[in-house]
Amino acid sequence: MGKVVLVTGAARQLGGRFVRRIQRDPDVDRVIGVDAVAPEHHLGGAEFLKADIRHPAIARVLAEKGVDTVVHMDINGTPLGKRGGRASVKETNVIGTMQLLGACQKAPNVQRLVIKSSTSVYGSAPRDPAVFTETTTPKSLPSGGFAKDIVEVEGYVRGFARRRPDVAVCVLRFANILGPCADSPLAEYFSLPVWPTVLGYDPRLQFVHEDDALAVLRIAAAAPRRGTLNSGTFNIAGDGVLLLSQTSRRLGRPTVPLLLPTVTWAGTALRSVGITDFSPEQIRLLTHGRVVETTQMRETLGFQPKYTTAETFAEFARSRGPGLLPPESLARTVDRLAGVLSARGGPTQ
Repeated sequence: MGKVVLVTGAARQLGGRFVRRIQRDPDVDRVIGVDAVAPEHHLGGAEFLKADIRHPAIARVLAEKGVDTVVHMDINGTPLGKRGGRASVKETNVIGTMQLLGACQKAPNVQRLVIKSSTSVYGSAPRDPAVFTETTTPKSLPSGGFAKDIVEVEGYVRGFARRRPDVAVCVLRFANILGPCADSPLAEYFSLPVWPTVLGYDPRLQFVHEDDALAVLRIAAAAPRRGTLNSGTFNIAGDGVLLLSQTSRRLGRPTVPLLLPTVTWAGTALRSVGITDFSPEQIRLLTHGRVVETTQMRETLGFQPKYTTAETFAEFARSRGPGLLPPESLARTVDRLAGVLSARGGPTQ
């Protein structure tokens, strides 16, 4: 691992936890956390610099601090707290990444670059394959929102890798990250007392636990272990999948199946009143779902998640408390209803 590690997005919970975690590695001399706002949490003994990666000044930080490992975690789907909006998030994701990569290109000390990407790069469409691998070409490229940001970010990262072949670049495409501190749009949706869903669809979903996300980021930021390779692009997700209906029952949140145009209208209404960022991109995910293959994560990167998708969701559910309906009662009701429909020859899901 590099002796001096710079971590962007340190003001967010996940970024702050990674800063505190990486300091405990014996091969790390210094950790520098960077963000445009001061963090509300402690960063341990790490140095914090209030700096906006959208500005060229980030190049001076890399040069003056002698940074040799950069972990870019300031790529997100929502603004931090109530600061800014979608335009600000896009600028940080895309323009900020461009400036950071430009700074890394000019910094001869930089030896390793880790990018926190997302499986959103694959999009969600009706003609998608059942399972995405790292080399699968999406049937329909994302046309907006966070997913489009990720597509642009990864394009700039590939360009950087060509210009600086001496830098080890690792792109981690995370499935939806959940846990007690999760602050993603999907976590906000799961926290709603009642969920609007798309009538006739029950998408497959994958999750990765916050602790597993931190563990794999640490592996990516270190020198590769014997028999592994931590340069390249890797899907990161827990074993197994959950249907949206299963997550509803396990949280005790009732669903309201609606026609797609109505769900889109409901999403616009929820965004306008600031309840949750129920974007068109998220509606597509909750319609068609998304599942990725993780063989490369295990066999090449050498990472085995501690939590499965189901266990990750269980941890998240415990942190959110009971829903309107007790999960056990809701599950029994759904099972009885499915039994009645089956006896009558009707459809079941």
